[in-house]
Amino acid sequence: MHHTLRFYTHNRERFLRSYIYFARWTRIPLIGRFVRWVGNRYGETSHGAVLLAPEEAKQLVDLSPEVLVGPCACRHEFHNCENPVEAEIMLGRDNPFVTGRPQDYRIVSREEAKALLDDCRGRGLVATAIKCRENFYAICNCCSCCCVPMRLRKDYGIGSALVRNPNIVAEFQAWLAGSAT
Repeated sequence: MHHTLRFYTHNRERFLRSYIYFARWTRIPLIGRFVRWVGNRYGETSHGAVLLAPEEAKQLVDLSPEVLVGPCACRHEFHNCENPVEAEIMLGRDNPFVTGRPQDYRIVSREEAKALLDDCRGRGLVATAIKCRENFYAICNCCSCCCVPMRLRKDYGIGSALVRNPNIVAEFQAWLAGSAT
């Protein structure tokens, strides 16, 4: 795992709030375009989300060495809706989120994780794969009112915070193969 992910894990509430704080700067004349450019560059190279089709999300669950469930960081931090907070699926126990906050996560079967995906989809939530640099660490079930990547894209024009990648399953498999060596 990349060292920035460990730092992010211990400071995620601050990061989520700062992402939204600085995204608001995109609306300031003269500097807004620069802030949007920086935000898009950060999303492309450092930290972002990938929209998942329902079957892709289930394939990632099947491929993951282990799955755990815990709180959606965005929904836990912003509380803008009544959707379930426990809606984030961690991809592996050696994940810095899990090792940094073990009390927040519990191991579940793949079937339980897939049932959570189905339940969240039934509530109108969208599954996304969350990445830090090249490291996949979670599948989150996002709402448009709390989810930071969705809000960055929709409200502030930072499109690279949430992208679509039709090759996400193959990319995840390649990442797993590389991280196993």
